[in-house]
Amino acid sequence: MVNTIVVVSFSDLSLDPRVNRQIRFLADRCRVIAVGYADPAIPGVEFMQVSRGRKNLVEKANAAIHLLTGRYEEYYWNQARVRMALELLRDVDADVIIANDVDALPLALRVARGAKVIFDAHEYSPRQFENRWTFRLFFQRYLTYLCHTYIPRVDGMMTVGEEIARQYERDTSVRPVVVTNAPDYEDLRPGPVAPQGRIRLVHHGSASPDRKIENMIRAMDYLGEGYELDLLLVGGRPCYRRRLERLAAARPYVRLLEPVPMRELPRFLNQYDMGVYLLEPRSFNMRFALPNKIFEFIQARLAVAVGPSPEMARLVQQYGVGIVAREFSPESIAESIRACSREDIALFKRRAHEAASVLSADANRELVLALVTGLLSGERGATTRSLHA
Repeated sequence: MVNTIVVVSFSDLSLDPRVNRQIRFLADRCRVIAVGYADPAIPGVEFMQVSRGRKNLVEKANAAIHLLTGRYEEYYWNQARVRMALELLRDVDADVIIANDVDALPLALRVARGAKVIFDAHEYSPRQFENRWTFRLFFQRYLTYLCHTYIPRVDGMMTVGEEIARQYERDTSVRPVVVTNAPDYEDLRPGPVAPQGRIRLVHHGSASPDRKIENMIRAMDYLGEGYELDLLLVGGRPCYRRRLERLAAARPYVRLLEPVPMRELPRFLNQYDMGVYLLEPRSFNMRFALPNKIFEFIQARLAVAVGPSPEMARLVQQYGVGIVAREFSPESIAESIRACSREDIALFKRRAHEAASVLSADANRELVLALVTGLLSGERGATTRSLHA
């Protein structure tokens, strides 16, 4: 008998790397129905599309009133995307439902009808954008309510890192399985570090003002002519991108390149020497971030340079793949990079090669499959397991 797994995520399933991998992990073993904004484009997976839904001015005002007055259930169930998904899943008989992010969790529990429910929290929802006043005013109490109300009802739970898992356990007494954002294993070799010429640095990701990408550009002022930095940025507000473009144009060894498709990134990055990510901890999730890009640097067999972000620093030090700056400043990251000899960088790249199989989606696949099969066999899945404990 083939089990039916429903994966719900209010995102573009073709561009959401974590959810896309999750679906691929399961597609070979089960019948998978994916619910989201766009088709994951995975052979054999059935797709149900929901629309984001646009609110007019009156609807936005009503939503704001519901949030400000604590009418959280009314706000949640009045969302167009939730109502659409509820209708689509009304007659679906699932064995397991996986809800991605807390905005999919009440829906999953309502349509379960005896199915086991797994919650993939991704990051820590109640403090997702706590550095923004609009989030604190309208959404922080709402998301806290959803977490405290619905997480204790799940049969299993996942999240991206150890510190976030501990915080959820403190809040809800449910201990998530840690499933990192590691991409697929890439069969690559470390590229050579040229004995002369500039050390090639690279950063890729969202052009979000929250990430203060300008700090990585300004680090080049302290590194000098022996280094060059390429940035592959996606999205972002036009005004912020223009600011980054001006900063890059003023520095001869900084370039903004066109982004590369998600699945092609590690092979493209393989030509560089070191991946750089300096993330100032402006929120809880930024402080404890363990993002895709760190694992993509490792799959590309690069040395890694990060700030003192606890989760990233722990991984870099545990596997000996790079350096951790003392502070979240351009000067500090530049000082740490400059302290690395070419031989050091070559060693870090070799260690990245040694760690690439462990720090890949292959290991995470086993964690997800074990959680799902354990629930199907009657075990409760909200137990502590970690890939990198």
